[in-house]
Amino acid sequence: MLTFLSSMPYQRRPWFLLFITSLSLELCALFFQHVMKLDPCVMCIYERVAMFGLMFAGLIGCVAPTNILIRLTAFGLWIVSSVWGLQLAITHADYQMNPSPFATCDFFANFPQWAPLDKWIPWLFNPTGYCDEISWMFLGWSMPQWLILIFAVSLAVSVSFFALQWFNKRK
Repeated sequence: MLTFLSSMPYQRRPWFLLFITSLSLELCALFFQHVMKLDPCVMCIYERVAMFGLMFAGLIGCVAPTNILIRLTAFGLWIVSSVWGLQLAITHADYQMNPSPFATCDFFANFPQWAPLDKWIPWLFNPTGYCDEISWMFLGWSMPQWLILIFAVSLAVSVSFFALQWFNKRK
């Protein structure tokens, strides 16, 4: 079993699965925004960028999973995006569960000047909602709470597969 799992980072299918899963979650976010008319807040937009990081990690890993440099780059992006997304989702859930006039998110996205995503692709990256507003719940959890679970699972899987890829090397 460990041999099978340790061989997965060297195959294209698991990386493609990461890409497809992340893409599906992005499409769900766009459905919520444009069909259900739920306005994304700044934290939602940043979480969306972290999810795009997972998508790009999957694409990079698909390119040449047997190449160590490409695979390590994909793992690095996967782990960093998962950690960043998890931190954002925890902060966002805190804004919702403990609303305070002193602890709020920005009204505008703070992207770097060299990549103003909210200006380039406003239908995807322009925040129009409020971080402390809970406009959707499923099974008693708000969207940031679900994202905590999603990014935590992503982080656990990424770290596990990163460690498992070296399993065969020790034998």
